[in-house]
Amino acid sequence: MIRHIVWWTLKPEAEGRSAAENAELMKKAARGLIGKIPGLLSLDISGTVLGTSTMPAELVLHSTHEDEEALQTYAVHPLHLECGRLMKSVAESRQALDYEVEE
Repeated sequence: MIRHIVWWTLKPEAEGRSAAENAELMKKAARGLIGKIPGLLSLDISGTVLGTSTMPAELVLHSTHEDEEALQTYAVHPLHLECGRLMKSVAESRQALDYEVEE
């Protein structure tokens, strides 16, 4: 199983909306991927980033995928690409980490 973690900081204003409004749109778009992409096992996204975090972030996404092939399918899936266009247009920064769960 592969875990995919992404975190963003947002522009204070983008596309005529505030960062808070854009965060809500991003969450809705990401949640819309659940059940629509083969190999995507789970996905959660939150704007409640705790102060104990060591990286700046306003929004964090965590998804799990069957294997590396499923992660690649997710990466190029048209619904994910559409979601990504929104996120790129409102994000100040993006960081990502993918890793295989060892048993």
